[in-house]
Amino acid sequence: MEKPVYVIDGSRTPCLKARGQPGPFAAADLAVRAAQPLLARQPFEPKDLDQVILGCAAPGPDEANIARIVALRLGLGKAMPAYTVQRNCGSGMQAIDSAARAIACGQSSLVLAGGAEAMSHAPVLYNPAMVAWLGQWQKARTLPAKLRQLARLRPAHFVPVIGLIRGLTDPTVGLIMGRTAEILAYRFNISREEADSFAWQSHQRLAKAQAEGRLADEIEVLYDGEGNDYDHDDGVRPETTLEQLAQLPPIFDREFGLVTAGNSSQVTDGAAWVILAGEEAVKRYGLKVMGRILDCTFAGLDPAQMGLGPVYASAALLRRNRLKLEDIDFWEINEAFAAQVLACLKAFASERFCREELKLDGALGEIDPNRLNVDGGAIALGHPVGMSGTRIVLHLLRVLAERRGRLGVATLCIGGGQGGAMLVERVEEVGRG
Repeated sequence: MEKPVYVIDGSRTPCLKARGQPGPFAAADLAVRAAQPLLARQPFEPKDLDQVILGCAAPGPDEANIARIVALRLGLGKAMPAYTVQRNCGSGMQAIDSAARAIACGQSSLVLAGGAEAMSHAPVLYNPAMVAWLGQWQKARTLPAKLRQLARLRPAHFVPVIGLIRGLTDPTVGLIMGRTAEILAYRFNISREEADSFAWQSHQRLAKAQAEGRLADEIEVLYDGEGNDYDHDDGVRPETTLEQLAQLPPIFDREFGLVTAGNSSQVTDGAAWVILAGEEAVKRYGLKVMGRILDCTFAGLDPAQMGLGPVYASAALLRRNRLKLEDIDFWEINEAFAAQVLACLKAFASERFCREELKLDGALGEIDPNRLNVDGGAIALGHPVGMSGTRIVLHLLRVLAERRGRLGVATLCIGGGQGGAMLVERVEEVGRG
């Protein structure tokens, strides 16, 4: 970064698990309700922001350029620029990176950046045959023409296209994301027991963080129109046992697979924000500082093995900043699938992988399990696609503050064969780490 970029505050909604029908909030609703209390507690006026950037992978039909819609609903004024970014699972991280670079080059000094997704609102679509039939129906003007068109209607026309499944399927390799996790499990010899154990640990860690109130400062309570409140990530299952997880059937490779609903991230709705500021804005408004964005890197890889994205991106990030793996105090690796995270850990530690795939001199090393996803991850709380990149950065900064770490890396795999990694530093005041 040409100039220092600071995170001064952040907030998020609870992650609300999809339960077979559209949830109580659209993506824009979630983004607005997460931002309102965040902006209300700042010493500057919301209109002092220079721009709003929001990541969202699949906004609804009424949410075109969802960032602009949210900015207007927040009352930031018609003159407030706002734009939406889409990098699949990395959308929320891309929003932070775009904001940080705008500040670093002097274009902006104060930016609201985040991510939102309402996966439960993913559309159910007509299939191409039905779309074509409807087109012909519109052209039929006379009663005989309409009757002839009705006679062409077949049961196959009514087979729906599930938008969520299509969105989670890579069209270039024809694999749904869970199948890519199965490929990694086979490649790195990951067992079902390892995957289930990792998933169980995620639930236990999140439940412990909730019980100790360590997430209260980052979660804003939601209220719907029927008087219901939502104050915690509701997908966590602290009562789940390893025996129960072992009984769940594989869902992507039913004969030989190990990826189940229990060791995969949950389909959820949520939104998260951070406020980024340059040094001048920090001093002008007397802002408290959570941390500093030091760098961000995105990397590409084989879409069929997209789950290794965190390794490719983190390796490039560390190399560019002349850091070793052991220099990082805490890690947040988004838990798309247990097998996927475990594959990343084995790839980090593999001499052969790092030499052949990353062109390094040797293995990057091993990540201490006690420094990885210390409060659980997406397996327990969910993975709202556009939100997750922002959530893991925000939470990582809170972990660094709570546990007195200095450097952290937030990283995630990205559908389509990419990975993103962001390097952050705990900073207590401008000019001092």
